[in-house]
Amino acid sequence: MADNDPSITEDETATRTSGADGLPEVIDQVALARLYGEPLFALPQDLYIPPDALEIFLEAFEGPLDLLLYLIRKQNFNILDIPMLKVTQQYLSYVEEIRSRNLELAAEYLLMAAMLIEIKSRMLLPPKKQEGAEEPEDPRAELVRRLLEYEQMKLASQRLNALPQYGRDFLRAQVYIEQSLQPRFPDVELADLQDAWRDILKRARLVQHHKITREELSVREYMSNVLKTLQGRRFVEFEELFQPEKGSTVLVVTFIALLELAKETLIEITQAEAFAPIYVRLAYTPA
Repeated sequence: MADNDPSITEDETATRTSGADGLPEVIDQVALARLYGEPLFALPQDLYIPPDALEIFLEAFEGPLDLLLYLIRKQNFNILDIPMLKVTQQYLSYVEEIRSRNLELAAEYLLMAAMLIEIKSRMLLPPKKQEGAEEPEDPRAELVRRLLEYEQMKLASQRLNALPQYGRDFLRAQVYIEQSLQPRFPDVELADLQDAWRDILKRARLVQHHKITREELSVREYMSNVLKTLQGRRFVEFEELFQPEKGSTVLVVTFIALLELAKETLIEITQAEAFAPIYVRLAYTPA
């Protein structure tokens, strides 16, 4: 066994594989993938990878400067001292992936590739010194300036995009308020009418007489009396239409007359707000 053989080291034991399936006898290395739950330590020889499986879409970048800045920041290169060889090679590998599929899109990126190659070529040539001039300018200076300006604008656009936007993050509240030229008074509830009627009865009991008489009263007559009282007046308080001193019989007939007039829509019973005094007015304009 391998564990009892002193001639085999620990590293050799960890990487030793059986000849049957090619898997290590001692599984202590990181698996490349898992297939149906089993670790896979080597790619199958007959594995088919479609041509478009590793396709890189340059549409994800907003332009050549965006792609170039991505390569620099991803590898933590100093933007003031760009390693032109590595960056150019990586940039060309990105563009080469799409040049055969989308030449129109790759044209703009190829222009930047030509600029990178030119900068690298100028860096290989000895600098030309002019009389009375300072040190020659770094060939990468113009590219660095454009990259820094582009990065500033990109960060500013990201900060602006993070701000709440109308239509995306919030909507304007719209409330429609119906306005009418004619005032709309709340309708009088039945309970309010009953309370007003009970209050009138209480006042009538204070002045009632114990003399029993028989009197025939006409509802139509009291309906006419109420209409006469309302003529020429805009509003009449509900209590003014009753005469408590004439006894509860007259009050009942007057109240029935009011109900009949309201039923025939000859009068309107209203109030300005809840729990406010009740008013009565004509529902028509007298001739």
